[in-house]
Amino acid sequence: MGPLCCNESVHFNPYGGAAAQVAAALVNASTCAAAELLTLIRTEGMTLTSLTEEEATETAIWAQRLRPVFEETDPATRADLVNTLLDDSACRPYISRHDGLPPHLHYASENAGSVSRIRAYTAGGLAHLVCDAPDRIGHCASPGCATVYVDTSRNGRRRFCSTRCATRVHVAQHRDRQRV
Repeated sequence: MGPLCCNESVHFNPYGGAAAQVAAALVNASTCAAAELLTLIRTEGMTLTSLTEEEATETAIWAQRLRPVFEETDPATRADLVNTLLDDSACRPYISRHDGLPPHLHYASENAGSVSRIRAYTAGGLAHLVCDAPDRIGHCASPGCATVYVDTSRNGRRRFCSTRCATRVHVAQHRDRQRV
């Protein structure tokens, strides 16, 4: 696991971190409107400049394919799921030089379309995460909640998507114990 930074979050490499976060955000997105998805993707750290409505629809379909990776608990099956995503995204490394940045690694050509870049970025990020920190990926343990997450907590023991879900479950458990 990488070093901790000043806010005590765990640092992952650029694809395992930001890319896996983009994957989780896409899975959790309740919309496939292009402007909203573009904002979401950029907020999570991917430098994407445009997204058409058609590309947003394709991205939403891709997000449905990402969900099983977060929900699977068997490491071998999870690895197989990610390998299929890597295959289907035509993910392969490229050294990229854009926006005045020093050369850095991308998993799609900088000339590839937005959907290809999103697919390669998220598949590559999940691959790094599954290899480097497989216990830091999951879905909310609250019954009825479908939210997925990348666990960047210090201790790596996250079970819920939010404090709200955790509190709801713990309060219900407390009430059940009081009835006994």
